[in-house]
Amino acid sequence: MVVKVAAGIIVRDDLVFVALRSSEQHQGDLWEFPGGKCEVDEEPAHALERELYEECGIEVKQCTPFQVIRHDYSDKSVELHFFEVSDFDGEPHGKEGQPVKWVTRPELTQLCFPEANVPIVEALTQKSSL
Repeated sequence: MVVKVAAGIIVRDDLVFVALRSSEQHQGDLWEFPGGKCEVDEEPAHALERELYEECGIEVKQCTPFQVIRHDYSDKSVELHFFEVSDFDGEPHGKEGQPVKWVTRPELTQLCFPEANVPIVEALTQKSSL
């Protein structure tokens, strides 16, 4: 079974918003682009809006598909739908108590991400701006 996930690359002033996964979660204690699992029959863009409101307290105004990554971990397979979030209402924060921060693109390479996120980090650091 493949777990479908929507994730947001939240960008403001050429900084990227990232969150630290809880140690209890799959791929815990690693940094991530916020988001979460799609509900049954839920479109990834809708899941993104719901998850970013629940996790980060923002209302997505504009998002654009960025990349879809399929990855097999030893214990599960994921299909990650990444979106660039370029316009939103509210100030992103760790609504569930998770550590969060804004980083520059080069700083992304200094953080530890789940293996499935590595191609996104590479794409973001090779691109001068979204």
